[in-house]
Amino acid sequence: MVGAKPCNTPLSTSKIDHASPLLDNASAYRSLVGALQYLTWTRPDLSFAVNLVCQFMHTPKVSHFQAVKRILRYLKGSIDHGLWFSKCSSVPSLKAFSDADWAGCELDRRSTGGYCIFLGNSLISWSAKKQPTVARSSTEAEYRSLANTASEITWICQLLADIGFCLPCPPQLWCDNVSAISLAKNPVFHARTKHVELDYHYIREKVVAKHISLHYICSQDQVADICTKSLAAARFLFLRDKLQLRVPKFRLRGDIKGNIVNTLSRDNT
Repeated sequence: MVGAKPCNTPLSTSKIDHASPLLDNASAYRSLVGALQYLTWTRPDLSFAVNLVCQFMHTPKVSHFQAVKRILRYLKGSIDHGLWFSKCSSVPSLKAFSDADWAGCELDRRSTGGYCIFLGNSLISWSAKKQPTVARSSTEAEYRSLANTASEITWICQLLADIGFCLPCPPQLWCDNVSAISLAKNPVFHARTKHVELDYHYIREKVVAKHISLHYICSQDQVADICTKSLAAARFLFLRDKLQLRVPKFRLRGDIKGNIVNTLSRDNT
């Protein structure tokens, strides 16, 4: 892949052809995808793409390996990008974005949920994960994603409390599904939500107790959209900038002799 042409997105907007023939070297596929999982620790823009290719570890096909090679092409063009943590002028607040792609998987029609959590302007937690059961409505899929995000927010708040950091206001949770927000604030859609498991009402208890402030956000501004589906190049690059992924202004790179000073001056010129 050294001579491969870089691309702007880790996944194509077209669906993967799952009818393609089986891959001859499945062990190489598993080794490569397993290595890519480590990158998701610092590259949230790869979360959905790596999560997708990880679902075919047992019987990878040629089309799945082509998707992995596209991820490598994207990495070649964005190898210098990384998370940027900036200092806030005031006490930073906690805000989260939750989203779900209802029935997005063509094989089992399960939904993919994702979230992005910011402390101030810095991204500190993110996730892209297929839901364990099939959702019968978009409201159910979004509500499950809200519950998972609320659980992560609760854990972060406890962690901040342990180190003596006090949030200036309750964490804000943003969602682009009006029905899921209405259900979390007031369970009035009984007939439409009987199939929702009881443990997902966890989010509603948090809202009633005012531990979380739930708000609506339009789909165009939904940052967590990058964790739930493949996007066009313009949309993907726009959301990647929202995640504070950028090329650093300076580098601490040296040669085998440790000439870091020379490297810094060369990079700054």
